[in-house]
Amino acid sequence: MLTLEAHGKINLTLEILRKRNDGFHEIASVLQTISLHDTLTFEVADNINLLCQDPELAGDKNLAAKAAHLLAERTDSKVGATIKLTKRIPVAAGLGGGSSDAAATLLGLNKLWKLNQSREDLRTIAESIGSDVPFFLDGGVAIVSGRGEQVRQLPPTGVDWAVILTPPTQLYNKTAAVYGAVTPSNYSAGALTRKLGARIHSKGDIPPQFLFNAFDLVAQGVFPNLDRYWRIFEGVGAREIHVCGAGPSLFAPVSNQQYGTAIELMLRHQHGLVAHLVSFWSPQQGII
Repeated sequence: MLTLEAHGKINLTLEILRKRNDGFHEIASVLQTISLHDTLTFEVADNINLLCQDPELAGDKNLAAKAAHLLAERTDSKVGATIKLTKRIPVAAGLGGGSSDAAATLLGLNKLWKLNQSREDLRTIAESIGSDVPFFLDGGVAIVSGRGEQVRQLPPTGVDWAVILTPPTQLYNKTAAVYGAVTPSNYSAGALTRKLGARIHSKGDIPPQFLFNAFDLVAQGVFPNLDRYWRIFEGVGAREIHVCGAGPSLFAPVSNQQYGTAIELMLRHQHGLVAHLVSFWSPQQGII
């Protein structure tokens, strides 16, 4: 039996450069994994079976199950596995939970099944599962480009804490709907991502003006009442608020754990909202 954590992420920057000929959008983004995580347990079995405390997330439609089947297919493995997924990361919230679960599955089953696939072998499989999955093979902080599959690792940032607010708003086929609302006026050249990446690489601080997400305005026009939750977040003391991924979750960096705890508690108890105080998380030696 093997147990792994699958960490969520936030986007310190997310710039949309253009629409590609394949229908995807070219992006440039600085991604950062966070302490909020799912847990996956892997055990050898006759077949591949994914279990979850949320019945709607169990079964072969889950990205983790798709990753398991694809890994078995690509390596001609005849071994199965029972995968038990404990969800903590809000679903379809812009925090990358499904992609992280898929990456953890590739890493976990590579070890459990003794496949000896290299990181590059796993990265090739990850790219075919989803745009964010390659990033989660290593986590930490990185610049991603292309449609998200090109990853360049960076050293840890000097930022420690953030509060995440996940509004109770649902949107059918979220990614397609939000990207469908993007117009050329939302495009940029990737300069903020390059500047922030260079600053992190040189171990400088992260000024608030370097944080950016092209979906900040787009998401407010797509998700119902997102502007209302934004104002609530500001009202409890959050500053420099940005969307996580394509939304609807919002995050705000905070200067220390005590201030972040106060904001989280006000969101939870005064407003009845789903909120998490998270630390920025970087892995130790990755499992292969």
